[in-house]
Amino acid sequence: MASDKSKELIIRENQSLSSMKAEAGLPAALADRLELYPENKRRPVNKTLFRNDYFQLTCNMRDNSMSISSRGDIVYSAIPYDTARNYIQRAAIQYLLHPEEVRRYIDMHKPNIEQYLVLSIFQVTGKRVSKDSPEVAQAYRAILENPLLEIQILGRLLQHDETGPLSANLAGKFLFSENVKTGIAGYVSEYLNFVVQLTQALPLTTDGKNIQLLESTIPAALEGEEMYKQLTYESDIAPALDLLPQEIKQTIERSILHATQPMLTNNQPLLRSAYGKELSDVRRNYVAHSVEPQELKQYFENVLPTENMNIINVVSDMHITDGRFPFSNTHYNILAGDIIDSDVTNEKIKGIYVLGNHELAAVLPKNLETSNEEWEKWQPFAKYEWFKLLMENPDDAWPLLPVGDHDYYEVVKEEVEKRFPKMQVLNNSSIIHEGIRYIGLTIPVALVQRKKSLQKFILKSLKKELGEDKEIPTIIVSHAPLFNELSRLSPRSKSYNKAYVCSESAIEQLFEQYNIIGAIHGHHHIPAAFGRYGVVEFAGKERFIVCSIYSDMNTGFELMSLINQQDLSGR
Repeated sequence: MASDKSKELIIRENQSLSSMKAEAGLPAALADRLELYPENKRRPVNKTLFRNDYFQLTCNMRDNSMSISSRGDIVYSAIPYDTARNYIQRAAIQYLLHPEEVRRYIDMHKPNIEQYLVLSIFQVTGKRVSKDSPEVAQAYRAILENPLLEIQILGRLLQHDETGPLSANLAGKFLFSENVKTGIAGYVSEYLNFVVQLTQALPLTTDGKNIQLLESTIPAALEGEEMYKQLTYESDIAPALDLLPQEIKQTIERSILHATQPMLTNNQPLLRSAYGKELSDVRRNYVAHSVEPQELKQYFENVLPTENMNIINVVSDMHITDGRFPFSNTHYNILAGDIIDSDVTNEKIKGIYVLGNHELAAVLPKNLETSNEEWEKWQPFAKYEWFKLLMENPDDAWPLLPVGDHDYYEVVKEEVEKRFPKMQVLNNSSIIHEGIRYIGLTIPVALVQRKKSLQKFILKSLKKELGEDKEIPTIIVSHAPLFNELSRLSPRSKSYNKAYVCSESAIEQLFEQYNIIGAIHGHHHIPAAFGRYGVVEFAGKERFIVCSIYSDMNTGFELMSLINQQDLSGR
């Protein structure tokens, strides 16, 4: 009887595995791996496809998306709240693919690295040195002599260019003598081991963040960008291996020869199993001593090109505070709000502009009492509490702003158009450009507490602007996203509110009836490292979402790369 039960159990397990593979929708080379890992039988969503001692590749069975994650024991960094892991992983891939270009990128940023080294040396020794001092020169040479640190520095620079200057724990990030204590070098070496083994064993490609099937097309947004090449089994990584420490080179070479075998660990990563208590104590007692990036920006140079060649360039959240427009683009631009925090004028840039919350305060005169003429246009709004707060403390005004059909927004629109005469500010209006209709809605902030009135406004505005033409490809632009379904904000973000969903069925019906191909928003300051666009299904059809936040490295997203992929017929 026991034997019969055992046979029955084996049959059931085989049936379960067969069912799992059938439902996976994965290529056979990947689906066959599901049964290699027993834990997959009890995991309904995230299933293991590949792993070694420290990392694993998992597949989300709901959408077949893949991701690399650590298995829990290896520590990325002993520096508390170190947010550069994704940047450093991208940097590791770029170093494998073209170390010479990495070196050029670092050399281009030399003035900023020297500034970081000056601050790092002061944090460690209390000694103030100049950028041309022997101490800085020696610390800079140490970066170039240590490939694992050079990879980290590239990652830090990518983070700097996307999110602004770094300030906390600079010594651990930039000085070799301090960096060796952080464990990051060990993490990087094991990550390199894993991605090489992974891409040698399976038909996959990665840029350090995204994982794709090898036969898949690389996103158009990545094509031609030198710093975003993909690692595959065909990649020539020999030049990079020759530069890496000998033990790491040998480990990776063994991975290439024995891609399906477990890797040997020659480097010494920082493990929670050995140092967990010490790391917890450090984090518990940690004081960041960090400074806001905007306050530090004056001490660093922008060494990246400021000319943008995108045909339809999308960017938001520039928050210009120094009165200078920071990039040039002679084509068509979509500025999705929060462009200005100071008096800025640009007579050349053309395209469309939607209002963000920061425009509402930035256009106000600095001293209304000195100009009766200026005061006259704002006088009708002086009775409102939100207007008083815009004058005194704008951050307190955002939750009180009126839903976006208020007269105040029209006055702000006129002021913005004076400063950007070739831009058309879409305040709940639309324009057709090159066969695409753009509807600009004034949604400066996500008014979750007034969601019902906000969505009534969205419905009314869309009905008016969509009109009778149901075939023309249409893109909706707003500063804050329309609702969660058309937002790039991650549910894991502190800013995410699960109540901000589309609860107005008539809006979904409009999306079903009209050829709305995508939406553009800003507001949530999502770094480019997390992706500037996504594709979601809403109201029965796939639609793109773009959130392209400005940075020195990211002066805009090429919208044509998405438009060209769309079936513009609406079928």
